[in-house]
Formats: sequence, structure tokens, C-alpha cells
Amino acid sequence: MDISEHSNPKQSTFKTIVGYILFPFRFCLKWLGKTNLTFWIVVSVIVGILLGKFAPEFSVKIKPLADLFLSMVKCLVTPLIFSTLVVGIAGHGDDLKAVGRLALKSFIYFEFVTTMALAVGLLFVNVLKPGVGVNLSNVSTEEGESLADHDMSWEAELKKIVPNSFFMAAANNEVLQIVFCALVFSVALIQIKVRKHRVTMVAFLDSLAATMFNVTAIVMLYAPIGIGAALAATIGKNGLEVLINLGKLVGCLYGALIGFMVMVLLPIALLAKVPIMPFLRAVGGPFLLSFTTASSEAALPIAMENLEKMGVPKKIVAFVLPAGYSFNLDGTTLYLSLAGVFAAQAGNVDFPLGKQILMMVTLILTSKGVAAIPRASLIVLSAALEQFDLPLETIAVIMGVDAFMDMARTSVNVFGNCLASVVIARWEGEFPAKPSLESDDLSITSAEELEANTSQDLDQVKADSHEKFRH
Repeated sequence: MDISEHSNPKQSTFKTIVGYILFPFRFCLKWLGKTNLTFWIVVSVIVGILLGKFAPEFSVKIKPLADLFLSMVKCLVTPLIFSTLVVGIAGHGDDLKAVGRLALKSFIYFEFVTTMALAVGLLFVNVLKPGVGVNLSNVSTEEGESLADHDMSWEAELKKIVPNSFFMAAANNEVLQIVFCALVFSVALIQIKVRKHRVTMVAFLDSLAATMFNVTAIVMLYAPIGIGAALAATIGKNGLEVLINLGKLVGCLYGALIGFMVMVLLPIALLAKVPIMPFLRAVGGPFLLSFTTASSEAALPIAMENLEKMGVPKKIVAFVLPAGYSFNLDGTTLYLSLAGVFAAQAGNVDFPLGKQILMMVTLILTSKGVAAIPRASLIVLSAALEQFDLPLETIAVIMGVDAFMDMARTSVNVFGNCLASVVIARWEGEFPAKPSLESDDLSITSAEELEANTSQDLDQVKADSHEKFRH
């Protein structure tokens, strides 16, 4: 006799009902298991905007969660840049001419693109005139004067290249100084005659770089919380309402940045035959990360890893990307030219095209190497306004919406530097014909894979030891 015939029909009905009730939850859990980090970052952006709008006081209080994320990322910058740059240069031959050629091409590209960014900024601000009608009569000049006191002379800029101490540069995350130290160290390492000394150091730094990429993957698991908190705190402190008062200025900047990407960066990408879709997949994560945190440092580790996955050689990524953080600030330079003419329009100052071009040349020189300075763009802008006798009251007006503009210009900085790495790789003839990006997310090595890799490494070490003993 079949036992099922004697089963309780009520119990069977109850299980069926429970199954139907739990089905949506099981479906959701299964679906969530297939999501990736990018999905959760997008979710955190939406939650952060809603929190900042409807719970501003609470949003301001959770800003330490965002600061914690930025601090974790900043810890990665020095060892990651130093190790990857040294391995990229010293670990791939002893051709110092190739290093010099890479540097020359990079700086030629940087100067051309940043000049175009300034020109696009001037074009949009003269056409849209966002400063016309802005009232500066009741605005204080105190903030602008304090920022204008910062030394922007060429001597001060030159001193920013060479640090007094490598460890001081590392502690302050002075990217340009870290790059300088890494370049000198790489050249010295190449010149070592005893091969085993050079190989040992390169192997150590290569292991350090691989470890730091895994540390980056761990840190990025916290990214949705940090990004959501950063966006909520920004909106909670400044409010979306401030965009209404200076919406024309913010809209002009966003339009100019989009125009720059379409009119300048896109043609460059097409001329260099950059594969658009793989590139956008590689840059999408760093772009979103830099936009939501308004920090280019936060996007540096994942940008370096994604570009390497795409096929850009490590030595090019390790040099061009960090150097671009000081010399290829496309979004920032565009903003500076736009904000300078905005100040003239707001103050009803006659500012002809000749003076605008002179200001553009000045900004090309003074905007280099200031990425690590807090509120660097406002400092450069204040110095430029004072030099050309433009109203410093504009600084106080701009500061109300500077957080929203900083998000846009920082993300364009990161996008432009990622493109620069690919273009220089193509220019050097070291970019694969069919690049690909296997995954948009950073992966963490599993315990089994780590154990297997370690066993292989130990076996190789033993084999090498036996070989040396025999000889």
C-alpha cells in the first residue's frame, strides 16, 4: 500500500501554501546572489540621494562612514603606485630611452587635451553666460582672499615634484612626488649590474602589487556603504535647493563637460581606434566611484586593475594614470576657465577674448600638480581672479554649489586619464588588437585557489633550490 495515501491532506495543503508564500523570498535571494558590486553601488547612490533629501540631519551625521571608506582607499595609493610603476619600468627591460619616450608622449598628450578642455570651457561660458544677472552686492570677499594667499608661483610648483621625505609624501598621498620617487628608483634598479639583486627587488614589488590589488578588492566590498554615506552627507549639508539658485552655472558646467567628452575625447578615442564598449566597461566603475565620492584617489586602484584587464600594459598604466592625476586634470581645467569668465560676468567686468586667452595660458601653468591640495580648484581660481582683478566675491557664491560641480569635474578627470592610458598604449604600439574585459567587478582569490597557488610557488622554490645545489 502506498504510504502517501495515508498522508495528512491538511499538512500537504499547509506546505503548499508556505511554498507559495516563500517563493518570492527564495526568488529574491537567488536573484541577489547573481548581482555584482556595480549594482549595489547604483543602489547606494539612489538611497544616498533619498536620505540626503528627506533626512538631512541624519545624513550629515553618517559622513564618518564615507570618510572611513576614503581613508581605506588612500591607504592603498602609495604602495600600489610605487610597486606597479617600478615593476612596469624595471621589470620589462633596461631601455631607458623607452621610459623617456613614454614620458614625452604622455606630457604632449596631457598638454593638448587640457588646452582643449580650457577652450571648451571658454566656449560654453561665453555662449550660455551663466554669470549674467548674479548679484554680488551682499557677498563677502573673505573666503576668496584667504584662498588667494596660497603660493602659486613656479618655484612653489617645482618644489611639489621632489619631496623632502618619501615617507612624508606617502603619508600625505602626494601622487606626483610618489611618481618621481618611483621613477628615480626604477632607473637606479635598472642600472644595477648584479642581476639577482634586480630580480629579487622586482619580484618583491610584483608580489606587493598583486597583494595590493587583492586588498583593493576587499576594500571595495565596503564601497556601497561609503558611497551612499558620502552622497547623503553632501546633499544633506548643501541641499538640492541650492542648485535652483545657481542652476545655470551648474548646468553650464555639466553641459560643457559633456560637450568636452563628445567633441574632444570621443574623436581622440576614434582616431586612436580605442574599442569603445570594452573601454566603457572598464571605466564605468571608476567613473561612478569618483562621481559619487568626488575623489579621484578612490577610483585609482580599480581603474588601474580594470585597464590592465583590458590589455593596457602595466608599465603604461602605472606611469600614465598617476602622472595624469597631476598633469591631465581635464574636468578641473575646464571648470577653471568657465568659473573665471563667470566671475567677470557676475561682476559686470569687461573681459575681452584677449584677456580670456591670457587667463587660459596662466591656468595651463598653475593648474598642474595641485591635485593633492585640499580645495585645489578654488585655490587656483582665487589666485587667477586676483591676478586679473576679477571679483573675489564669486568664490563665496561658487562654494554653495562647489560640491556638486566637484563630483562632475572629478569624474571627468578620471575618465580622461583612463583614456590617456589607452591612447598612449596605442601610440606605443603595445595595445592588443582585440582587448576584452572579463568582468566589471574585482574578484577576490578564494581560499582553495590561494592554497593551490601557494603550493605551486613552494614547489617551484624547491625545484630552483635543488637546481642551484646540483650546480
